Amino acid sequence: MNLVLISLLTLVVIGAVSAIILFIVAKKFHVVEDHRIDEVEEVLPAANCGGCGYPGCRNFAEACVKADELGDLHCPVGGNDTMKRVAELLGKVAVAKAPTLAVVRCNGTCEHRPRYNEYDGVKHCFIAHNLYSGESSCSWGCLGFGDCELACEFDAIKVNPITKIPEVDEDKCTACGACVRACPKMLIELRKKGPKGRRVYVDCRNQDKGNIVSKACSVGCIGCAKCQKVCKHDAITIENNLAFIHDDKCKLCRDCVVVCPTNSIIDVNFPVSKNKLYAPVVVEEVVGDL
Repeated sequence: MNLVLISLLTLVVIGAVSAIILFIVAKKFHVVEDHRIDEVEEVLPAANCGGCGYPGCRNFAEACVKADELGDLHCPVGGNDTMKRVAELLGKVAVAKAPTLAVVRCNGTCEHRPRYNEYDGVKHCFIAHNLYSGESSCSWGCLGFGDCELACEFDAIKVNPITKIPEVDEDKCTACGACVRACPKMLIELRKKGPKGRRVYVDCRNQDKGNIVSKACSVGCIGCAKCQKVCKHDAITIENNLAFIHDDKCKLCRDCVVVCPTNSIIDVNFPVSKNKLYAPVVVEEVVGDL
């Protein structure tokens, strides 16, 4: 009987001492969290997409509270309206940013970029990219297996079953950047949406020399620099045999679209012009076996 009592008392003492130690440790290392973090998190869209550069909305809220200013912080899903509400809660100033959206820089459809072989493996771009260059002679083009589509939480990007090229739904795209990170070919980038959704960009990422590009794809950029020479706004640079249009400098004059010999420069959402030089290029759908 005495042995049982001693055991019980021992357990009681150990439990009491442990509780005291835990209480002291909890008090000593207690962190008082700023209540404003909860308030900021409530106005965020709770997408937890990582487009802001932080792993979740909670972490982004903490960064906003701790930051001296909000100039470098932006929630792409909530946009300027959300950041304005965050700024009001924190008594800080939010810098309005031009809306952006994802752009797929590849126009290598079956018509423009013939397929010479067929990939018979796991239908994921990341896996296929690490195994071989692709089904055509363009090793820079889209593989078309839809890693970007799987990564998008907003149903904003779909692989066209006919062209095998992803297409972005402008009304659904939040510019979270998930598709950008998912593409192993680095074909998707975030660009300014532009006034009335109008934008001009080089729809190609091929960095091979011109003659190699021409054989691989009829609408690939050959790095001829004609677009750069005609641009009056210094918005186009040529690097690694590839033209690039800087959307922060581009004035949407479309002179580069006119002079491009391969139609690799795309103008989006412009009205049909009476000037035939600016008439949109109509691409017929390719049906049948790809």
